[in-house]
Amino acid sequence: MIDIGTGDGLFVYRSAIQDRNRLYVGIDPNARPLEKISEKIYRNPSRGGAANALYLLASAEDLPSELNGIASEVHVLFPWGSLLRGLITADATVLYGIRRICEPGAIVRIVFSLHAESDRSEILRLGLPEPNQKYVDAVLLPKFVAAGFKIVEAKQSGQFESLPSSWAKRLAQNNRRFAYMIQIKTND
Repeated sequence: MIDIGTGDGLFVYRSAIQDRNRLYVGIDPNARPLEKISEKIYRNPSRGGAANALYLLASAEDLPSELNGIASEVHVLFPWGSLLRGLITADATVLYGIRRICEPGAIVRIVFSLHAESDRSEILRLGLPEPNQKYVDAVLLPKFVAAGFKIVEAKQSGQFESLPSSWAKRLAQNNRRFAYMIQIKTND
């Protein structure tokens, strides 16, 4: 399982602890939030170590070729910055990179949340269109299909609590926010 834009890396770490028979990889271009958690994975398993977790410094635009075709599951939870822009605009380089690391039939789960007022400066800085359900249906989903994905589910949701992310817990406290959840599958 690969988590792109892993942030603090907790989702990868917790997943690796729960399932020690699977490799979990967190990818983020920013090393600082990963410093503590990446040290923790090397501990003895009885002291919280997770030998099946790995963190890589990379961007979605330039994923390491060593990951080609290995992911049965990819998560992109609450992306920000260039990763958010790449997904909201369905940038071909980002979509190709995600598709490239997937094995046939892999599931990709993308969850993003933008609020027109609260996130106005980021929307303007990144030059993003307003990501509403109409935009998702008319623009994003067709581009995902053109990039080699099948749409499994695409919906707007205000439910953050069940998502395995530190950001999900923070965003759950804001009842004006909605998440757009897109689940896609690579073609077999």
